[in-house]
Amino acid sequence: MFERRSASPLMRLGILRSGALVRANLGAILLAGSFFGFQFIAVLYLQELRGWSAFETGLALMVIGIDSVLAPTLTPRLVSRFGNVRVIFFGGLCIAAVSYALFLPVSLDWSYAAMFPTMILTGIAFALTYGPLTIAATDGIAEEEQGLAGGLLSTSIQFGAALGLSVVTAVSIIATGADGSPQAILEGYRTALWVPVAAAVLGAAVTAIGLRKRNIVQSNN
Repeated sequence: MFERRSASPLMRLGILRSGALVRANLGAILLAGSFFGFQFIAVLYLQELRGWSAFETGLALMVIGIDSVLAPTLTPRLVSRFGNVRVIFFGGLCIAAVSYALFLPVSLDWSYAAMFPTMILTGIAFALTYGPLTIAATDGIAEEEQGLAGGLLSTSIQFGAALGLSVVTAVSIIATGADGSPQAILEGYRTALWVPVAAAVLGAAVTAIGLRKRNIVQSNN
């Protein structure tokens, strides 16, 4: 209420009338929630259930860092050719959903070769989503409010990460129950893995709305 009455509010609420901005922030929340939620479960699986050391776990997850290579090289080219919304939907969130789903059959004796597709696809998905979401969040926003739009996106990512970690932790604990056997713990992890899968699918659905609206505008023109 104070923000509405203030002559110079910390955040002008009218900025939320931008559908592209709202969709970008929802996408960021779901992307971060799925991305960090998955990694949390993967780390627990490798260290707590498989007994891998922190060093071994770091090496296993290192391939996800491919996003630092692809983000400044491949992603801008794809955005230039296909548009940021298509890259977010097809190249980012859809791939993320597939990558997390591939980890669902995880077993007590999975080899790293079985985990690798998820690890590499997760890195690719993040690289193809994070940058384009920034573009989507600031597209059509007045120059003097670009900083505000960027700040909202950063806040959404931080909130999404915290939310994702909280939800996967709660689901894992509830699904495991009082039985502390390795199989029960594994089943808890498997159940919790549905959270990042669902978040990525929901994020893709939110992005698809923007893609549909853009196609309608283009067809009308």
